[in-house]
Amino acid sequence: MFTGEKIAELLEQLGVTHVVTVPDSTIGRWQSAIEERAATRLVRVCREGEAWQVAAGLYLGGATPLVLIQCTGLLESGDAIRNAIHDFGLPLFAIIGYRSYLNQDTIPGDTCLIFTEPTLDAWRIDYRLVSEPAQFDEIGAHRAACGDAGVPGAILLAEGKA
Repeated sequence: MFTGEKIAELLEQLGVTHVVTVPDSTIGRWQSAIEERAATRLVRVCREGEAWQVAAGLYLGGATPLVLIQCTGLLESGDAIRNAIHDFGLPLFAIIGYRSYLNQDTIPGDTCLIFTEPTLDAWRIDYRLVSEPAQFDEIGAHRAACGDAGVPGAILLAEGKA
């Protein structure tokens, strides 16, 4: 939906210092643009739960990290989210690829579409769904609003057919 160059530029505008990621087939394509722009450091981790803890450490060290994972990884990383954003009270922000959202008619039954949003609600993460290119500005606006309020937040980025 968005090019790596557009995302890399946005991250720079938002002052994101580090992107902590386990890439998927959609958001993984942004990595080279983020690295080439060199304003934001890319930090690859092995598991999504690790991403939240690495982002927490970066935040505590004075950085401005962003977690970049797919919704399946969100579901995998519950305890790390609980620890980072609730126990430590850190206002971490994430862009979460919403697998199959744009393929609901051709990939019926993907349980990511059943559990992702209720999971974000359960973890009290303020999120916005971005499902079309015209919503691009909502990413930065929501990141800024969460940052100003000092609360964790996320963008659910619809994935699937364009």
